[in-house]
Amino acid sequence: MSDSEHSDLDRAACSAALVRFLGEARDLRLAAAADPVHGRRRDRLRQWQSARLARTHADLLASPLYGVAASFFLDELYGPKDFSERDAEVERILPLMTSMLPVSGLRTLLLAVEVDALSERFDAAMVGALGSALDRTLSESAYAAAYCEVGDRAGRLLQIRLVGETGEALDALARKPFVRGALKMMHGPAHLAGLGELHAFLERGFEAFKSMRDASEFLETIVTRERAIAIALFAGRDLPA
Repeated sequence: MSDSEHSDLDRAACSAALVRFLGEARDLRLAAAADPVHGRRRDRLRQWQSARLARTHADLLASPLYGVAASFFLDELYGPKDFSERDAEVERILPLMTSMLPVSGLRTLLLAVEVDALSERFDAAMVGALGSALDRTLSESAYAAAYCEVGDRAGRLLQIRLVGETGEALDALARKPFVRGALKMMHGPAHLAGLGELHAFLERGFEAFKSMRDASEFLETIVTRERAIAIALFAGRDLPA
């Protein structure tokens, strides 16, 4: 099989996976929006999780070297942000993106979208497990119990691994000298074409990783901490301090 044929297969596989994960995330968001109680509880869960992430990685957020990247990472890759608009834009132009983007670009986008779908899946399950506990101040013990009840250790560890891989892909993108100019050149046309949120996500990711000389230590720190937390929770222990 030629390199071109391999590339076409990779491109088709990326496109199919993007369709699947975009659809899953969209359906879960629509289900949450259709149920006001579930939607309110989902928001509270995400606020709680966002605050936990900020406590766990407070040193990275305060770091002169890693602060920008940490804010992007915890807000837009592993945090509570709603990606409905970005994902709708991707779905709308997916055929064009599939034909025009390099396979490496499609894979980077696929990683981010898969993380989003996994986050929506786990948040929906956590809301179901916690129920009315989300109508009052959520305790760490209640969160830990629901985490174990939802289970899927392999899926949780996959989510954390994919977060790291997404960061690695964005870091590789930030090392390409032509990317900054291309993003700046496309700022106006992207917004005019209704692709403002997708373009802004790429711009913010580029600037976040461009701000670091080397992202490997930063990414390893986040992934190692989050994996340790997941393993502790599945072992029935409290959230690490």
